[in-house]
Amino acid sequence: MSSPNSSPNPNPSEPETFDCVVVGGGPAGATAATDLARAGRRVLLLDKPGRIKPCGGAIPPRLIRDFAIPDDLLVAKVRSARMISPKGQRVDMPIGDGFVGMVDREQFDPWLRDRAVLAGADLRAATFDRIERDAEGLATVHYRQAGTPRRVRTRLVIGADGASSTVGRAEIPGHAAMKQVFAYHEIVRLPPEGGDVAATRCDVYYQGRRSPDFYAWVFPHGDTVSIGTGSARKGFSLRGAIRELRAETGLDAGQTVRREGAPLPLKPLRKWDNGRDVLLTGDAAGLVAPASGEGIYYAMLGGRLAADAAERFFVTGKASALALARKRFMRLHGRVFLILRIMQGVWYRNDALRERFVSICRDKDVQQLTWDSYMNKELVRAKPVAHVRIFFKDLAHLFRWVSP
Repeated sequence: MSSPNSSPNPNPSEPETFDCVVVGGGPAGATAATDLARAGRRVLLLDKPGRIKPCGGAIPPRLIRDFAIPDDLLVAKVRSARMISPKGQRVDMPIGDGFVGMVDREQFDPWLRDRAVLAGADLRAATFDRIERDAEGLATVHYRQAGTPRRVRTRLVIGADGASSTVGRAEIPGHAAMKQVFAYHEIVRLPPEGGDVAATRCDVYYQGRRSPDFYAWVFPHGDTVSIGTGSARKGFSLRGAIRELRAETGLDAGQTVRREGAPLPLKPLRKWDNGRDVLLTGDAAGLVAPASGEGIYYAMLGGRLAADAAERFFVTGKASALALARKRFMRLHGRVFLILRIMQGVWYRNDALRERFVSICRDKDVQQLTWDSYMNKELVRAKPVAHVRIFFKDLAHLFRWVSP
């Protein structure tokens, strides 16, 4: 599909020229393409067809508000989370006012790409191949569309093509060494009996048998659920863990709609651009929150920041402007990512610590600060006394001064 605003190439023997080619049409790439097209830039969005990322689909109110997500895209509205410990203790964390929206990536991502087209971007179902530079230094992007080799020229390439980014591996030193966790989920239709799930509750399993270093989940999607897990440990059977979880929750009686797996990054890269004409964003730049695995909000914010940096690059002609995307993101969320990474390293190490972590979640201060931070995507500073209380409660559980 092409933008209604695009025009045919006046000289078919010469490649088309775009201001920006965005590789990858997920939340990050589609958002970057939309913002740049709205700014009047000529944008080509390349999206590899037939791929749906494994994702629980949670989006906070901040995302819904900042990126104008319509209510009819939400397949469920979650009003609480249930944490399940290795010994089976269940801790419910009600949200209170408001809700967390749930989306299914099978519908959500195409909607975002369609919005980019409506903004003026040219969308093509294609597979990125490589980047070459001509004698003038302008980048030529080679790709395949329906098996046919094609090429276009561009001032900038935005790589939003996932954790194993082809763009990143070719253009950003060290990208191939990015640490990753592999995520797997199944979309399952609810059986007639319903199973041990609720339409407005997310269930999170902190159990080593579900994941030795992450967690498993069951998230509502209306008449289906996303049931999944993830791990960086080689040899751990993600499919086996989900098979057992389906059996224990009664979801094995439900029809499997689809299965999906993909690598996820563990931390943001130190460098997102090549100092010349390539900028990464989304999973390609490592924008998945540690501990929680949340990615949609950070991907869309990363796409917006990439578009802002690209516009600055176009206006000034200075490649140094591309580094602004990472600087702004880390200024906004670097501290949160660090705290979450420390939390995961401390509490996810073994089942004894996971048991204590779930116990901490009973605390009302912990629940309120968790939801306030998640819903608004900001560290809450308004209640310093509560932060102090949580700090000492964490120490008490970590050093086993209290029983879980």
